This record gives sequence, C-alpha cells and structure tokens, in this order.
Amino acid sequence: MSTSTRALDLLGLLQSRRHWPGTELARRLNVSQRTLRRDVNGLQQLGYPIITTRGTGGGYQLSAGASLPPLVLSEDEAAATVLGLKEIATGAHPSSAEAAVSAMAKIVQVLPPRIRGRIDSLRAVAVPAGGPGNRAAIGDITALTTLALACRDADTVEFAYSSRAGEPSRRTAQPHRIVNVENRIYLVAWDLDRADWRTFRVDRITEPHRTGNRFAPRRLPDDDPVAFVRAQLGVLPSRHRVHATVQAPAERIGAEIVHHGTVEPLDETSCEVHIAAESLDWAAFCLVAIGAPFVVHGPPEAIAYMRAWGRGLLDATEAG
Repeated sequence: MSTSTRALDLLGLLQSRRHWPGTELARRLNVSQRTLRRDVNGLQQLGYPIITTRGTGGGYQLSAGASLPPLVLSEDEAAATVLGLKEIATGAHPSSAEAAVSAMAKIVQVLPPRIRGRIDSLRAVAVPAGGPGNRAAIGDITALTTLALACRDADTVEFAYSSRAGEPSRRTAQPHRIVNVENRIYLVAWDLDRADWRTFRVDRITEPHRTGNRFAPRRLPDDDPVAFVRAQLGVLPSRHRVHATVQAPAERIGAEIVHHGTVEPLDETSCEVHIAAESLDWAAFCLVAIGAPFVVHGPPEAIAYMRAWGRGLLDATEAG
C-alpha cells in the first residue's frame, strides 16, 4: 500500500469514530506503531487536526469541532459524485453499498444548500439502470445521510415515522446501522420509547435530526445486521400467512424465499415454508418461482387461489 493511499485510509478511520487506540489503528492499517506515528505526524504537518494522547488509554482522534481541509468540487462534480454514490448504495454493487452511504454522508454534510437543492431535484428523474424494481429506493438523500452520520457518531435521533398502515408517530431512537435488504433500505435502532430494538424503513422516515445526546452503543441481538432485519421482517403481521411443503432442501429454499418468509427443514430433501404476504398473488409467485414441487396447506383462501391460478395457466396453454 502506498503512503498516500494509507494516509487516506487513516483519515477515513479517524472520521469513522471519535477515538482510536494506537494498537488497534495500527492493526487496521497493517503497519507498525512507528509507521503509524510517522503517518500521523505527516498529516498534522499538512494541517489535519489530529490529537495524540499518550499512556494508558492513549491513541488518536480528530479534534472536536475542527474543520478538515475543504473538498473542492464544482456544482456539476458534487451532483455527479453524490448521485453516483447513491446508485451504488441502492444495491448495484452490494459489497460497496455500506461504504457508499458512509461516503455520501460525509460529502452531503459539507455541501452548500444550493448544491443540495440541485441533488434533491435530480433524484426525481434519476432512474437506476435495470429498472427501479431491482434497486432500493432512496427518496430523501439528506435524511439518509443524517441517519448514517448519527449511526457513525452514536448520536440519538428524533424523526417522524409513518407505519405501513399510514399512521404517523414521533420516534426517538439510538441508531445502530443502515442496512440494505433486497430492494429497501432500513434503519436498525434502539427505540427509546419502546425500550426495544426496532427496524424502520428509511423511505418512511421524515424530518430526522440529531439531538446531540451521545450514547454507548448496544450489542445487536444478531451479529449480522442484515440477518437481524430479515428476521424482523419475517415476523411482521401480514394479511396472509401461507403455509406450504416444498420438495427441496431447506438451505436452497431459504436463499430463494429470503426475507419473505421462514423455512424449516423436514428432512434433507424437503422443508416447510411460511410466507407472510399482503397479496396471495405474490405468495403464489414466490412458490411457483422456486421451481420445485410444493403443496399448499393453508389458509383456505390460499388453496382456492392457487387452484384458480393453475386452471388459468392451463387454459392459457390449450391449443386453439
């Protein structure tokens, strides 16, 4: 790794949290303590406000409230940069989505209001390649970046939230992670009013603002935030709870169903599936798209719907 590349990585780590022990920072950069001290000294000479503390608990941090050397972008460059990061964050490159949200948050927070306004106007006409159905929807870029920065800084947030039924509420929460699951973006947070973990759809969040009340991050019940969100979505109440047996291994069906339901193995070649859906048409599509034999056990309306679907498909394939 070149010195310039390592310096950028060092700055990125220093911006990602308030304080880094020297040993941990050196380990993350894969350098010695001596090299780390030399890199920090070089950045300090360039004007970066890095505070060094010695002794037990010593380490490095960026000076509170200090301004980093400005990122100079033209209006066109700023708009192109943020919208490009937005496309990555929506899921075109899943391995980079989290990094894109973090980078977008850092850039948007220092943009002049006029350029922010231009980006907000462009989002209405910027349609991802491949169609909007294949990507997560990012409505309010400023709201998303506000939440991302609050996650980074362990800063309590307040926001307005609209439930699936359209019921409005005010929420106060300690944000943990921004998660991209399938075609939606979620905020995983500890809800202070309900004293429990909650998953919020970001497109239903409006008027988020940071309160400045810092908190000690809690440990999420699941080590994998994506798995946690999928599990939460699986237990949400739905209009229909379709129960079926599928003649295929549970591991394969779990990958097909993803967060639309739960899968329990019966043996090595079959499994039991429960799909939570607002539409029976969607549940039928999920089962048929698996491409394996299956039997629907309930509810009665789902059985009747699948029979009607089957008759319709047969009628559509009859010779004229």
